[in-house]
Amino acid sequence: MMIYKTIIIEDEHRLREALSIMLEMVSNDTIQIIGYAESVDEAKKMIDRLKPDLVFMDIMLKDGTGFEVLQGLSFHSFHLIFTTAFEQHAVNAFKYSAIDYLLKPIDPLELKMAIERIAVLEEKVLEKQQLAELQTNLSKTPDRLVLPTQEAMYVVKLDQILRCETSGSYTTFFLTDGRKIMVSKPLKNYEDILLSPMFFRVHQSHLINVNSILSYSREGMVHMNDKSVVPISRGKKEQFFKLMKDEI
Repeated sequence: MMIYKTIIIEDEHRLREALSIMLEMVSNDTIQIIGYAESVDEAKKMIDRLKPDLVFMDIMLKDGTGFEVLQGLSFHSFHLIFTTAFEQHAVNAFKYSAIDYLLKPIDPLELKMAIERIAVLEEKVLEKQQLAELQTNLSKTPDRLVLPTQEAMYVVKLDQILRCETSGSYTTFFLTDGRKIMVSKPLKNYEDILLSPMFFRVHQSHLINVNSILSYSREGMVHMNDKSVVPISRGKKEQFFKLMKDEI
């Protein structure tokens, strides 16, 4: 259960006490009052110092307005509920993205609904954050593969893979350090990961790291850094030469 660290900004002591009692009655222990302020300057300092989750802001203070408090803050990451006896301030209040605007005397039911609205809003924000995080993770290109063999699970960075050669349901990974790792899976199982700008499938049986190409011929043979020679299939030549920015 979320506990909202709360500051009450109200210049009338009686109203501060009444709001505190009412919050205790309707909030289901979700409100923790961490401070009170009754002037513009005091409110600014308290918000910036205590960094609350929620602020109840009286609009008309003894030395200015709640709007002046908001315009002079360094810390802005809190929910805001205005409290006032003057309805004409409502439009301006919502320009500051207030959760609610409560008229004095405050109705306990309206206060309860305002607090519940915060929970609904935070849930929506959390859902958006989770979706954005998921989309970000899905869009990231992994930088390594786990290659399972009978002997071990090999963790290989993508830039260590010089080329791959598949035969039936087996694929051999040739690494830049000279190792060969054979896995009992066809190349198509890895193609979605490896078909990034770093890799190109030049042939049904061969996928290469384009950064490890030593040279290639017009006839369609690729010479790799490990001195291996890989054929380019007829159907892949045009795409390969375009990738390599060759004008052939």
